Amino acid sequence: MSEPPTPSLGIILATDRYETIRPVIRHLQRQTIRDQLEIVMVGDASLPGGLDAAELAGFARVHVETVDSLDPISVARAAGVRAARAPLVFIGETHTYAHPTWAEALVRAQADGRAGLIPGFGNANPASPLSWAIFLLDYGQWLYLMPAGESGIAPTHNGAFRREVLLDLGENLDHALHQGDHLTLLLQSANHRMYFEPSARIDHLNVARWGPWVRERFLGGQLLAGRRAARWSWARRLIYFCGAPLIPMLLVVRLREVLAVARQGGLLPRGTAAAVFLGGTVSAVGEMFGYLVGDRPDVEPQMMEFELHKVQYAARGAPAAG
Repeated sequence: MSEPPTPSLGIILATDRYETIRPVIRHLQRQTIRDQLEIVMVGDASLPGGLDAAELAGFARVHVETVDSLDPISVARAAGVRAARAPLVFIGETHTYAHPTWAEALVRAQADGRAGLIPGFGNANPASPLSWAIFLLDYGQWLYLMPAGESGIAPTHNGAFRREVLLDLGENLDHALHQGDHLTLLLQSANHRMYFEPSARIDHLNVARWGPWVRERFLGGQLLAGRRAARWSWARRLIYFCGAPLIPMLLVVRLREVLAVARQGGLLPRGTAAAVFLGGTVSAVGEMFGYLVGDRPDVEPQMMEFELHKVQYAARGAPAAG
């Protein structure tokens, strides 16, 4: 019997249970090249028992990689990358929903041998300025209305990478897939470049309830700074601590072109710019705290709740994404 063809694109999904990623799978079912896609789900020993065989039919390959724990989630995602077979792998999330031609556009763009690809992002719950603030702060530079082109930085989540490039990182891969800038630094050190392909459209769901919104922004800043602090000297940490209050204004300036494009497209509700500034301020306070206390082990488990179950923290009226 002949071997099945190698999938073109592998989607790595770390999850606590199948129900959490069901909306993601339903969007992947609609892909124009579904039969070329590999779904690699990563979870604990209970995950295989909850799968829906009918929903997973039609993909080139479906694989469940069992890990002892999803904490830290970067290690679980790295296990998924190692278990994949496709030459191009996408580090997916439980709350990003691909448009039908998303996978086809990524595979077509990867034909030039690029190390990695960044899709064009849309906002999955666009009615709230709080949602837009998080979206713009995290993914705004890759808004689907922006022009295609090379990018020196890469989002750790929702980026597609040549699998061999990630495997070449060896044991560093476990840490590279943490939230933060570690993966970008490793890729830059190896002279790899990323390419932004806006036609590969994917929508990201964002926290949009006040209490969770503030907490997610603070923890995100603390986690980023804590990771940096682990590899920085105290002198450098102090410099960044003192500079952190400038972050909100710098972010608004950095996003001015994206804000202008989004406004011209009629995307932004009233209050978005103020929410961006406030979100940057909360993140800056989190960063200052992170530079002082370092990389604390209790932060990532708290962030994982938002990472896995973000749909629970979206504003009322957010799309079901099914």
